[in-house]
Amino acid sequence: MEVKQYAEDALTINLGSKVDEKINRQLVQLKAAVTELELEGITDIVLSYTSLIIYFDVLKADSNKITAALKTLDLAELKDMEYAYKVVKIPVCYGGEFGPDIERFKENGLTPEEVINMHSDTEYLVYMLGFMPGFPFLGGLNEKLFKARLESPRTNIPAGSVGIGGQQTGMYPFDSPGGWNLLGRTPVPLYDSSREDAILYEAGDRIIYTVIDEAEYDRIKEAYGKGEYTVETEYRGEANGA
Repeated sequence: MEVKQYAEDALTINLGSKVDEKINRQLVQLKAAVTELELEGITDIVLSYTSLIIYFDVLKADSNKITAALKTLDLAELKDMEYAYKVVKIPVCYGGEFGPDIERFKENGLTPEEVINMHSDTEYLVYMLGFMPGFPFLGGLNEKLFKARLESPRTNIPAGSVGIGGQQTGMYPFDSPGGWNLLGRTPVPLYDSSREDAILYEAGDRIIYTVIDEAEYDRIKEAYGKGEYTVETEYRGEANGA
């Protein structure tokens, strides 16, 4: 395993050069193994599509010692390691003002109803979080829904918007400029610092979009504001003893 230091306070391990579910699994397993080492001074462990980056406090940690500890890990042994992950169900109201680009999929030969049926109730893999806190880049999109980003990005996309960019789907945690094709919106805040988990998911988790109508959207939004709504989450792997 090759460990590179590109910054004073970070070490990087690269496991490939393409977006691949097997690489994602390896990275999640590696993150779990590094966490179990309980190395002094590590402040964060971040996954990208193909790499794992370990951040550390330069006043409390020695990069050479961390590197030596990392090289004791055997990727082949980690391959069969069980790990815990979550399946998070995100309610989405599709179409209308929430999903202004759903009609564009007629270019793909699909009706709005077909787009909704294909996009919802599917288990998507969270490859990584990026662009902004809580923005998930998801794999597992039906190829019939592949759609290039807009030629002219919007200057403002409302928080909670769910869309498609190229071969991936994802959602915007905050109001933001962006060029993804918008299918719908969730009433659930994707980033909330008042929650125990400010972000509901991380790399290696799964997300399922469930269909709701506008009345349910308003009900959930109101209930969440009162602290009376919790996102449905299923725990798999070590967390439930599997």
